[in-house]
Amino acid sequence: QVQLVESGGGLVQAGGSLRLSCTASGRTFSISTMAWFRRAPGKEREFVAAISWNGERISYADSVQGRFTISRDNAKNTVSLQMNSLKPGDTAVYYCAADSAGRWVLSVSGWDRWGQGTQVTVSS
Repeated sequence: QVQLVESGGGLVQAGGSLRLSCTASGRTFSISTMAWFRRAPGKEREFVAAISWNGERISYADSVQGRFTISRDNAKNTVSLQMNSLKPGDTAVYYCAADSAGRWVLSVSGWDRWGQGTQVTVSS
């Protein structure tokens, strides 16, 4: 099984950039589908981006398409989210998630591992 730890959150002004990282432990990372979700204050957790085990399949939420980039390094057991042109509406706790079986199901439910989350705050 995969254990996940996020890092890289913080406070940034609108228009700025942040890079989130998720470090995984466990033998199944290289075959896991990885994703980022977020939960804004008062809202439900929502999908942000996902990447397949080999990086060949990537999907983004419409709200971040063109601004965020997901990537992974299986040699280092990490998945990253580069966030550019940040907006106040991107303020949320960001979570890393893993599907250790490598399935491609992008709903909030069904992921077998979650990180503890990292706070991203974008000021106007």
